[in-house]
Amino acid sequence: MSPYSLSLKLIAGNAHPALGESLARELDMLLLRAEISAFADGETKVSVADHVRNASVFILQPTCPPVNDHLMVLALLADAVRAAGAVYITAIVPYFGYARQEQRSRSGDARSAQLAGRLLGAAGVDHLVALDLHSPALESALPMPATLLNAEDVFLPRVTSLGLRDLVVVSPDAGGMKRAQRYAAALNAPVAVIAKRRPRPDIASALQVLGDVNERACLIVDDMASTGRTLSGAAEALRRAGAREVHAAFTHAVMAPGAEGKLIEAKFAALLTTDSIPVNAKPWLEVVSIAPLLAKVVHGLTVDGNAYPSDSACAHSDMSLP
Repeated sequence: MSPYSLSLKLIAGNAHPALGESLARELDMLLLRAEISAFADGETKVSVADHVRNASVFILQPTCPPVNDHLMVLALLADAVRAAGAVYITAIVPYFGYARQEQRSRSGDARSAQLAGRLLGAAGVDHLVALDLHSPALESALPMPATLLNAEDVFLPRVTSLGLRDLVVVSPDAGGMKRAQRYAAALNAPVAVIAKRRPRPDIASALQVLGDVNERACLIVDDMASTGRTLSGAAEALRRAGAREVHAAFTHAVMAPGAEGKLIEAKFAALLTTDSIPVNAKPWLEVVSIAPLLAKVVHGLTVDGNAYPSDSACAHSDMSLP
């Protein structure tokens, strides 16, 4: 079948219907129906009611909490549309919940990220789209091509509008330095990093700022806020080092119990996140939509509006979009 003959379909799972509707509006297309229910024992049942035969289907389903439930729904949706005759399946998973477990810290640990990827591959997913994957190196272990997006594409215009003087971009740990360097290059700003040190054995880690932040505006950039301890601890360390004001941008608002309190107490001058998973804007938290970014990705993975089912055309990692 010619790639140009494929129609494009969009389905949203149950994890983030609001983002699915926003994406459908950006694409000016109909959001298809999926019937998702559960038996009395909790077993998930999925059915796709709309016609997807000979189509290229995009399934939007972040695997946000409850992670296991949403991951299973995504796998079942892929299997359902494959069984209904879809030719090519792209899973748009803005938050890939198992990406933190991409390697074993000790013998006997499960490689959960790789297993989640294999599950989606076995269910019929041909291509994966993810935003700020916790470990970009995971891409090489996935069984399908992946498009890995960076949140600075949506954050940078908002950060620029803040008009911050004497800006320093801050990584809250050594592992986030590449992300901080991308922001710093775009904003023409220097980089600082928060380093952990132990004054004495068996004493809790203290935070030390590596870089000059005295009387500077600081922007902490991170991929997620789960417990809130990393961001709040970094803000405290920056203030001790003389920072004039502290801002932060994090991609995924996972927000485990207690995280909101820590972020409020940190008193950021501005705190930005995305709607990669469901989150409500609050006076202390601004939510930037990723729907326009996802729409550009969908257009980028199609040719003249028709889905192009070629791995060579789809395997764009670290896609940078205007």
